[in-house]
Amino acid sequence: MKSYIIEGGKRLEGTVKVSGSKNASLPILAATILNGNSNRLYNVPDIRDTKITLEILKLLGCKIKRNSGKIEINSKNITKTEIVDHLMRKMRSTVILAGALLGRFKEVTFSYPGGCDIGSRPIDLHLNAFKKLGVEITEEAGFIKCKANKIIGTNIDLDFPSVGATENIILATVLSEGTTVINNAAMEPEIVDLANYLKKMGAKIEGAGTISITIKGVKKLSGASYNIMPDRIEAGTLLCAVAGSGGSVTLNDVNPNHLSAVINKLEECGCEIEITNKTIFLKAPKRLKPLEIKTMPYPGFPTDLQQIFSAMLTKANGTSIIIENIFENRYKHLAELRKMGAKITTEGKTAIISGVRKLNSATTVCTDLRGGAALVIAGIMAKGKTKIEDIDYILRGYENIDAKLNSLGAKVKIIEEK
Repeated sequence: MKSYIIEGGKRLEGTVKVSGSKNASLPILAATILNGNSNRLYNVPDIRDTKITLEILKLLGCKIKRNSGKIEINSKNITKTEIVDHLMRKMRSTVILAGALLGRFKEVTFSYPGGCDIGSRPIDLHLNAFKKLGVEITEEAGFIKCKANKIIGTNIDLDFPSVGATENIILATVLSEGTTVINNAAMEPEIVDLANYLKKMGAKIEGAGTISITIKGVKKLSGASYNIMPDRIEAGTLLCAVAGSGGSVTLNDVNPNHLSAVINKLEECGCEIEITNKTIFLKAPKRLKPLEIKTMPYPGFPTDLQQIFSAMLTKANGTSIIIENIFENRYKHLAELRKMGAKITTEGKTAIISGVRKLNSATTVCTDLRGGAALVIAGIMAKGKTKIEDIDYILRGYENIDAKLNSLGAKVKIIEEK
């Protein structure tokens, strides 16, 4: 088991580069299945989730080469349409591979996906959409088998603007017969990134980034090269770490347009922020002001940064209120923050954070990906040495986050324990 040891109380200052997006990379890696050709991807983060996805692609029959920031994937000789069970259960996003395999081969077999335990994330939206496209679905011994003679375009109205379901429908229909319209589609930048990559292959997609996406099926797709967008959640995490420490930072290779709701909240709590086309500069005040945050689908405040902000606000000058509207189990990390002296109470989907003057060091346990990152921020803000156990969750989604924080003046080290 790996743990972090963090020597807190350091003000973070400097310049750091933001990695490629985890949440954009995973569906784009899946999309390489569709063209049966050679693909080149740049700016894919070197994290556990991308490694698992690449391992699955290799087991399906893809040839993969990785060097100097570039990944080459040739999907010509895929021989399997079953996603290996033990890898499927390691992360939630593996379900995206189902849409790509359906789109090309008209069949796929997979088990229910795993991932962080942050609440109910059923795949009913995915399966119901597949059924509307003419896919026959059966369940046997925990496995889901999907098969169709052909994928037929249709109108699909999503009950909730699910990112995963939107991506899976796009992947399943780019090679379909006819036209598919997704209503109440997710509008996240990662959806736009996937659509832009598929359009480079020759797909016909309109409306990505809006609530209505139209996909006109094409006969075939070609190989393509693509540069993955920057990770807006990593960017928000780094900004909060610096703000919580009372420091200043310049983020490079970031898209500020993807972070409007986050930037607005950071300014509201007293941070000075300057942005250019690809940079964000932040300077924190001596003490942060409290905030009220409600998580919402994009372009609202992202649920993935709710936990990050909760850690930063533990030392704000006043009482902050967070309302989590997306996942019902995304407050597990708060018990760990309380070990460090944070004053937090919860009532249903609401967390009330009363700012304290100082946090104490403690031994904590990583609860999930973003909750783990929140504990890292708390450890940086606390006096003394904080230990965060079971950091595999964090390694799933952040590329060299310890090295990036250390380059800004933090003292974070990884230890390996039995």
